Amino acid sequence: MNLRQIEVFRAVMLAGSVSGAAQLLHVSQPAVSRLISYTESRLGFALFQRLRGRLHPTPEAHKLFSEVEVLYQGVQRINGLAGDMANQADGVLRVACSPSLAYALMPMAIAAFSRRFPDVRVTLDGMLADALIDSVLTQRADVLVAMVPVQHPRIQVHKLFRNRVVAVLPPDHKLAERKRLRVADLKNERIIGYGAETPLAHAIGRLYDGARIAPRWVAEVMQTHVACAMVQQGLGIALVDELAQMGGAWPGLHVRELTPTIDLQVRLGYARHEPLSAVVQAFVDEVQALRHPLLVAA
Repeated sequence: MNLRQIEVFRAVMLAGSVSGAAQLLHVSQPAVSRLISYTESRLGFALFQRLRGRLHPTPEAHKLFSEVEVLYQGVQRINGLAGDMANQADGVLRVACSPSLAYALMPMAIAAFSRRFPDVRVTLDGMLADALIDSVLTQRADVLVAMVPVQHPRIQVHKLFRNRVVAVLPPDHKLAERKRLRVADLKNERIIGYGAETPLAHAIGRLYDGARIAPRWVAEVMQTHVACAMVQQGLGIALVDELAQMGGAWPGLHVRELTPTIDLQVRLGYARHEPLSAVVQAFVDEVQALRHPLLVAA
């Protein structure tokens, strides 16, 4: 199927009739009918059954349509990018980040950037480590900000900030009386954990292994703000990265340092062999210039 055949097939599927497809495409009904018949003959199977003057998609058509929609969304993204480039000359900044960093650090960085470049539209997408690297390599993101090691020969990486694992306790928890906690103090405490593929899951596992104790899991989530919401309800203790609390979204909870802890350093990366646009370079500069009591250079 060529792109024109795909376009006509999609229009018929959406409209449910040849006449409706013709209106969507601004062509004649015979032109649509001829192209559908030609497509069916080339494919070797029917796309539609004609019953009582109406078209009914075959099972093969439904399977084909799901793939056509994936292609159509890709075309839409290309058109959107081309339009942005034509209208604003690199007027879009695409940022990918570790999910935890999307709640405080990245909004702070994007706000600072937008004060300098108010006409640039910023997209922010939280994703896990492998997807972060892939997003830059496939040019779906201009820059990544991660709290996991990023190692790839085609990505230039800069260390930014320290980001330690800390404990978040409910308001009336007995351990809240202490200024600092040992990992061993968490023995038998109810712990809210994370999915095995997340950076925090690996860090927490190393902490417990080092203390030679087993965690008592009461829940498993994928995101730190969900873990903190559960802490607020008294479900248990959450171990989160230190920068997750920058936004002050959980003022009623107690945050305590851990001894020992693990540093999930924040790193910034971009394509090594691609020249940075002025917009991307400006964003990199803004992130590196951020100031906050919790931001300590790595």
